Amino acid sequence: MAGGWTQDGGVLDQIEDTVTDGVLAARSRLPVGDGAEECVECGADIPEARRKAMPGATTCVQCQSQRDGRVVATGINRRGSKDSQLR
Repeated sequence: MAGGWTQDGGVLDQIEDTVTDGVLAARSRLPVGDGAEECVECGADIPEARRKAMPGATTCVQCQSQRDGRVVATGINRRGSKDSQLR
């Protein structure tokens, strides 16, 4: 049962869209193309096991861990409340 301005199933549509956006964002951060034998940030050798596990990797594990810590989640505010829009 929908309430207010929402259609029947509107909440489920919102959840599905949020999950889909998250999956697409994660996929967009995966490396693509040819990888590198040396890290582009620090110049250290990238182990063969990493290159096989992550084709297209251009950073060593340590540098990639630092990059992953800097990822800022951005997206569409679907909550619609003023409080969530002011953050």
